[in-house]
Amino acid sequence: MSIVAPERCTISGEAGAIEALIEYPDTAFGSPRAVAVCCHPHPLFGGAMTNKVIHTVARSFVAAGAITLRFNFRGVGGSAGVHDEGRGELHDLQVVVAWLQQRWPQLPLWLGGFSFGAWMVLRAQGQLNPALLVTVAPPVGRWDFSEVMPPVCPWLTIQGTRDELVDAGQVSAFVKEKSSTAECVLLQDADHFFHARLHEVRDAIERFIKTQPCSE
Repeated sequence: MSIVAPERCTISGEAGAIEALIEYPDTAFGSPRAVAVCCHPHPLFGGAMTNKVIHTVARSFVAAGAITLRFNFRGVGGSAGVHDEGRGELHDLQVVVAWLQQRWPQLPLWLGGFSFGAWMVLRAQGQLNPALLVTVAPPVGRWDFSEVMPPVCPWLTIQGTRDELVDAGQVSAFVKEKSSTAECVLLQDADHFFHARLHEVRDAIERFIKTQPCSE
């Protein structure tokens, strides 16, 4: 095996420095097949790129062959600025994606997000045109999803049926409304943070990616 060590980096954003971490797939399996960006949950409630759910999403992308970047939204960890209720955070995401695509322009983009981060990637995907989209517990009903464009790429949503913050029925209805081809995996009795269920999140993502042409 030939594993490349994670790379810590700083990206220049609108509010100042954006703290980021890049993880590389095992080179023994060939060249990377994509670049991926993963967005963490709400900054005002302890959300950071070290969150265990978004870490699971990122590791699933890495295992599938993507160079994967996690970053802290403004005001979190080593990232400059203050929380901007989703406005500035959307710009942070756009800046990070542009930086990553400039570095690896030949690779398709994958996007992943958990909770607040899922809201971010859903709002951005219409302009960023990812080749693959994964959203975990998107906070439908808590934030404004009215301007989310229907994703045209393969899209997986993972939602716990016993989520104490997000209504699983609203999430399922939202996914069906936005895409007739999207996959919505409901994990029975899983809570918002998927305690003791992260392996199922990982398995669902890896299984989904394996069925997509973009993973070849």
